Amino acid sequence: MPSAHPSPAPSPSPSASPSASVSSSASASASPSSPPSPSLPVLDLSQADDPALRDSFRKELHAAARDSGFLHLTGHGITAAETARILELTRAFFALPEADRLAVSNLNSPHFRGYTRIGHELTGGASDWRDQLDVGAEREAREVGPDDPAYLWLEGPNQWPAALPELRDAVLGWQSRLAAVAHRLLQELLASIGAPADFFDAAFADRPHLHTKLIRYPGSAPTGTDQGVGVHKDYGFLTLLLQDSVGGLQVVRDGAFLDVPPLPGAFVVNLGELLEIATEGYLTATDHRVVSPAGAVERFSVPFFYNPRLDAVIETVPGDYLDAAPGIAHDASNPLHAEYGRNELKGWVRAHPAVARRWHPELTGA
Repeated sequence: MPSAHPSPAPSPSPSASPSASVSSSASASASPSSPPSPSLPVLDLSQADDPALRDSFRKELHAAARDSGFLHLTGHGITAAETARILELTRAFFALPEADRLAVSNLNSPHFRGYTRIGHELTGGASDWRDQLDVGAEREAREVGPDDPAYLWLEGPNQWPAALPELRDAVLGWQSRLAAVAHRLLQELLASIGAPADFFDAAFADRPHLHTKLIRYPGSAPTGTDQGVGVHKDYGFLTLLLQDSVGGLQVVRDGAFLDVPPLPGAFVVNLGELLEIATEGYLTATDHRVVSPAGAVERFSVPFFYNPRLDAVIETVPGDYLDAAPGIAHDASNPLHAEYGRNELKGWVRAHPAVARRWHPELTGA
């Protein structure tokens, strides 16, 4: 995905084989009489509003961010009706005739916005068996001169299907709602490690680079591969994921893959690499993937990526926690830049090479 970079997959232990664990998650999610136990910490964001609970909430948030970089978030204020509506419209989009979806193909967009056909996004150089609609902040295209940073191409208008006109307002409204949740969570996260809660406010105050994906995993690939999306880390700040009731998300824990069964009413939250970099490795961005559902079972999800303006330069967050920070492990195959937009553009070019070749051949070496 473009807010991510690929990582080598760990060898799962016999007790956590991908096929067996995903199968058990899916069946557990489908059984109302035996809901699965959460595999990640569950945190209630509303506790941050209660002076009597705030300290304990921050301690739990600190531990989750430090130990795994993943958690379930409740108490966020997003209603069941809102989540049901966005999932309903997600299913409606993918139920449109293929011609209507291809009318908003991302191949039409120099901003990498729009619909990606099944198998046409890459993670780690391999095709992800899913299709999706990418939506960003709705803005006019920037005029990009020869001396301007190329990442300015990432701002511009979205593409919306004429056959589903209600989708535009619903997705942009959803994006705005989740940005507010993510902003509050980021402030609480910084406070939890003893840092200034408003340290990144300026980086997000003007033109934050928001990104929402509507995703369908259409079941097993004809080739037999189970890569719904390959192993990767998100390289931004925060991701808030809405899952339907079908399992498949897995995170790496102790060198093996751990299922993350859907938890009704909760978002799955994970930290991106920019937070790891900004805290000198103290906070954790964790490898994760999605294994395709079996057979013809479809899985729908709506991840939201909360990231700063493209020209934001990420500085180290001050605080005593730095005494325990291990430092950053640099990956020569995936250099990370202080200027956020350079990381974002790199991800899009790698994940969507056909779009890059059509609109930005100078970025591909073509």
